Amino acid sequence: MNGAESLVHTLLKGGVDTCFANPGTSEMHFVAALDRIPGMRCVLGLFEGVVTGAADGYARMAGKPAATLLHCGPGLANGLANLHNARRAGSPIVNIVGDQATYHRPLDAPLTADTEGWARPVSSFVRTATRAAEVGADAAAAIRAARTPPGQIATLILPADTAWNEGGVIGETLPPPPAPRVDQGVVTSIARTLRGNEPAILVLAGEALSAAGLALAHRIRAATGTRLIAQMSNARIAHGAGRVPIDRVPYPVESALAALGGLKHIVLVGAVKPVAFFAYPGKPGHLFPADATVHVLARPEQDLPEALARLAEELGAPEAPLPETKPRPAPAKGRPTSEAVAQSLSALLPDQAVIVDESVSFGRNLFSDTASAAPHDWLQISGGAIGHGMPLATGAAVGAPGRRVIGLEADGSAMYTIQALWTQARERLDVTTILLSNRKYAILLNELANVGANPGRTALDMLDLSNPDLDWPRIAGGLGVEAARAETMERFADLFSHSLSRSGPFLIELII
Repeated sequence: MNGAESLVHTLLKGGVDTCFANPGTSEMHFVAALDRIPGMRCVLGLFEGVVTGAADGYARMAGKPAATLLHCGPGLANGLANLHNARRAGSPIVNIVGDQATYHRPLDAPLTADTEGWARPVSSFVRTATRAAEVGADAAAAIRAARTPPGQIATLILPADTAWNEGGVIGETLPPPPAPRVDQGVVTSIARTLRGNEPAILVLAGEALSAAGLALAHRIRAATGTRLIAQMSNARIAHGAGRVPIDRVPYPVESALAALGGLKHIVLVGAVKPVAFFAYPGKPGHLFPADATVHVLARPEQDLPEALARLAEELGAPEAPLPETKPRPAPAKGRPTSEAVAQSLSALLPDQAVIVDESVSFGRNLFSDTASAAPHDWLQISGGAIGHGMPLATGAAVGAPGRRVIGLEADGSAMYTIQALWTQARERLDVTTILLSNRKYAILLNELANVGANPGRTALDMLDLSNPDLDWPRIAGGLGVEAARAETMERFADLFSHSLSRSGPFLIELII
């Protein structure tokens, strides 16, 4: 058994049975091992940012890590932006990065790079295998690191000779540490605070935004009057009819200050402090009152639903009926607007769909306006690096077979990782992409105003995606995905319903 074969056997033994890959020369023995050893689903991406983003989407829906296969340091570098997003989401991923053979590295061949240095900022675990006999043990350690709560990125660098040399040994599966429990003293202290009748809010993230976590938070709200809100960017939120409705910390500073104004207590449940996405002249960085006290019920790596359950018990909070859900509306008609898109989604969304949101400025209210839709999960870009939506939707479809994935995709962001459509077509994934086409970087036009800039023609041209216009039906068709254009909400409803009635991917260019 060579090192590459021991690696594949160890991944499978550790429950890692899906590999998103863009391999190169240094990884050929690993590729050959994947061919010889059954059990690993291999999904090809034509760009490493698709590979890493898809691994993130898979982890969010499957609840376990996939492997990525990346070619040397530059291949890893191509995937770093979406690994940044995955790290912010707490997604477990095992990166396998090929590298120069140990004895070839000193020759400084063109692809030689500081692969470990590039991996560290996005990885909780980085290790370079040095001997074929140790590859299996190294892989087992990487899997354990990836599965460590709340989910981490582990990068294993595999020099070519450690893959092809004989002497590989399958690594023993290492159980990950359990999520730590919150100290009872913390629970008691926060219960005392919430009984004090001062304005307070629970800021939720992670598993606190699962259906079970939200139901527990709702009990606390019903018993104490404490408000609930999700942090600004979240990996996954249980949403729609039958789930506890929740707003998110708004992106615009003024809206966030209004939403959190007057509070005396901010209680974090797996969340970060509410802060502005960027610094703006004359505006605060913190989005809550200066005299408010920030409390931490649970850190991201702790058992969030268990902490909420004990807080509800400490408060004597009984089961509380859910707020009545508005009836599902009819599909919207007329000109496409954000409100109209939300109305049609609420009307037509299938049960247990997965929405992947990279709608950016146009879609800022789509989440709150779809609370009456059929029950679904809502996935966001958690690290702010655009070009994540299409890969995230691709991986989510692999990780949640049988559930329709709906991608809400801005046209500027889509062009970063458009290759994801090819993977969707190749794998026949049930993904409907709603391509929101305004032919400009609309969010950056807003940011020009936010920072007080006075743009001229040169600045405005850099934010313009026309001249020439992007022809999305032709682009998608060239990548193997059926597509059509809608300029009215009636046409959108027809196309969206058509996409749900068929298998495989479909793209709707919605002119907004």
